[in-house]
Amino acid sequence: MAAQTRSLVSGQWLADAIRNKLIGPKLRILDASWYLPKAKRNPREEFAQKHIPGSSFFDIDECCDKSSAFDHMLPTSSHFSQYVGDLGIGNDTHVVVYDTSDFGAFSAPRVWWMFRLFGHNLVSLLDGGFKNWQVDGFPVTSEYLKPERREFEATLNQSWVKNYEDVLENIRTKQVQVVDVRSSGRFKGTEPEPRETDVLPGHFPGAINIPFTSFMDASGKEKEAQSLAKIFKEAGVDLERPLWASCGSGVTACHIALAAHLLGHPGVCVYDGSWHEWFQKASPEHIISEGEGKKV
Repeated sequence: MAAQTRSLVSGQWLADAIRNKLIGPKLRILDASWYLPKAKRNPREEFAQKHIPGSSFFDIDECCDKSSAFDHMLPTSSHFSQYVGDLGIGNDTHVVVYDTSDFGAFSAPRVWWMFRLFGHNLVSLLDGGFKNWQVDGFPVTSEYLKPERREFEATLNQSWVKNYEDVLENIRTKQVQVVDVRSSGRFKGTEPEPRETDVLPGHFPGAINIPFTSFMDASGKEKEAQSLAKIFKEAGVDLERPLWASCGSGVTACHIALAAHLLGHPGVCVYDGSWHEWFQKASPEHIISEGEGKKV
């Protein structure tokens, strides 16, 4: 199936697959919705009320490193293998991920990227997400049938994951381009961070700002390749050179990985701890802000 290698699938494609009863061991759908606390949305409850038929819920706050001081940091290979195996996914399963955000895609690219990170390339994002699925009048249901467990063997590509020390070293060497996808206000330090913590807004030296919403059109679908290429070019990003992505806590950064992948550059690395970790660990001179900076 050629669609297995496509990073984006349309609502029509998925609706046809459901109608033709293709959902099963070879094709699984995951609702990967996740929201910041201020959104006051409970994605698990929303999933129980309505979801795409045949889908299961993927919880990035469950499939993560519970020992970390930071939210939803990446799980181990064995944890990921166990978690997705419980969702009926094997190494030969085509996985389609979506989320229910008003943007069209918010957290689903993180799960798309996680599958690729753990060696599974048979993964696609539902273009336009649940928002467009409903606009197009495709079916929804509250019924859930737990899939039969399958064996999944993950192989982690550790080189795609960056940490605080990596970013600190890059500030010194300036070898790699780092794009921060938070809103321009959060990046500049003029809008508060949305978490209920003592993390203030701003960015680290050398970061380039491209808000993740830039990659989607007004309806919430991914922009065409020509438009995506233009966005990177206008921001001064050269996709032929190494590129890392950052955001608030490692979720929306994956929109950069997706956009670059769609343009034939699959190796974008993600700073997993992102700004939430950076602000807490960095010294004041490594916090750039037009608002109040970090107190010494």
